[in-house]
Amino acid sequence: MTGGNVAAEFHAAAIGRLDAPFLLDGQRSWTYGEFFDQVRVYAAVLIDAGAQPGDRVLVHVEKSPEAVALYLACLWAGAVHVPLNPAFTTDERRYFIDDAEPAVIVVDPSVAEEPTWLTLDPDGAGSLTRRATAVAPVTEPVERSDDDLAAILYTSGTTGRPKGAALTHEGLRANAHALHDTWHFTPDDHLIHGLPIFHVHGLFVALHCALLSAIPVTFLRRFDVDAVLDGFAEGTVFMGVPTHYARLCASPRLAAERCASMRLFTCGSAPLTEPAFAAFTDRTGHRICERYGMSETGITTSNPYDGDRIAGTVGYALPGVEARIVDTNGAELAAGEAGVVAIRSRQVMREYWRQPDATADAYTDDGWFITGDIATMATDGRITLQGRASDMIISGGENIYPKEIELVLDEIDGITESAVIGVPDPDFGEQVVAVLVCEGTPLGAADIRPALDTALARFKHPRRIEVIDALPRNAMGKVQKGVLRKRYASADAG
Repeated sequence: MTGGNVAAEFHAAAIGRLDAPFLLDGQRSWTYGEFFDQVRVYAAVLIDAGAQPGDRVLVHVEKSPEAVALYLACLWAGAVHVPLNPAFTTDERRYFIDDAEPAVIVVDPSVAEEPTWLTLDPDGAGSLTRRATAVAPVTEPVERSDDDLAAILYTSGTTGRPKGAALTHEGLRANAHALHDTWHFTPDDHLIHGLPIFHVHGLFVALHCALLSAIPVTFLRRFDVDAVLDGFAEGTVFMGVPTHYARLCASPRLAAERCASMRLFTCGSAPLTEPAFAAFTDRTGHRICERYGMSETGITTSNPYDGDRIAGTVGYALPGVEARIVDTNGAELAAGEAGVVAIRSRQVMREYWRQPDATADAYTDDGWFITGDIATMATDGRITLQGRASDMIISGGENIYPKEIELVLDEIDGITESAVIGVPDPDFGEQVVAVLVCEGTPLGAADIRPALDTALARFKHPRRIEVIDALPRNAMGKVQKGVLRKRYASADAG
């Protein structure tokens, strides 16, 4: 493991395998040599467009091999990659532009607002491909220090205002090597990739492990059960979220013989239930390897590659990661006591982008990051998550913070106040439910949809609307969301 620009390390890993296939998306096959040629060209275009070392490059595009090359190009150019969920609306994107103040913006052509914005489209004035004809490729990655920023991933905060987790080159490198070694990646592997590439799981966890071994990646532009099952014929590793495994288990095609070449199935981004774990093992003979992490920390724990993978646990701290369970004062708790997970590692974010107060609140005086997740730790260090200290909803692997939705709902005429909760869902893990107090005639989904369509990505939209006379509150006036979750936990609750 070297230092500096992490893109240089990925390139060094591929030097002896430049003719080997990398991204296979059904439309074309990119070798590692072709991929890094594209990275050098894109890096030149970004620099020509104004990106200097440390500048942000905001990327709001659909998943594609070109988008992966753009990610590495940002690092290669010394810039900071800021990926956004392609489902975000114009209003949501505007917030991130204002906050990140990017030097360069890359979007899909259909949503380009300014002539200076770039696109991955092969044609048009903003096309990176067209602009590449006028610049010389950047042959070597721009020098960066370990503590320089490589990426900013936005995550919702307790106020509903998204915060940018600022990740360093050293942090990305440390986590990539820890996972690569823990999960025993070799040049003989083949990854089946069905994840989005705008957050930690699909962009860093999956692709970094692949890059360090220079292995082929069956690159699915979106998760598709049959495409994933077809990929198992030649794949060795699959990384998914609980929703993916539920949908795979629902297919009659899932069977042990179809997984004959597979050696590892990992799961994260949301808790995997013990019945789902057991169902997949019964169908395939494989025990899913659950792990735990977040945007601010990368992946911090994993069930062992060799050893017991216990359903409902997230395993042990990775190499280079310290984990402990603490009380509300930050004092370490004894084995078996429930408290908040605290992490200390060089892979933890440097800061929340331009939010020093939030950064200070997230750390203890001795450098431990407080995750907000409730867990217990066994005497041997195995961690079992118990829930979340916040009200964060995880639906289909996506983090959704209720406050962001409530702010939109409370602006709608006819709504006095709202409370947004997550309730169990057999497919998505959790579904979003909006509980409304209305002034007069109760409002329904059709009444609130226009405001939601304008302000929020579709995955944040409530799937159920419940109208009540008043929200339950405690003696301090705080809405008792636990009461609401219990009341509306069943699908037929009303």
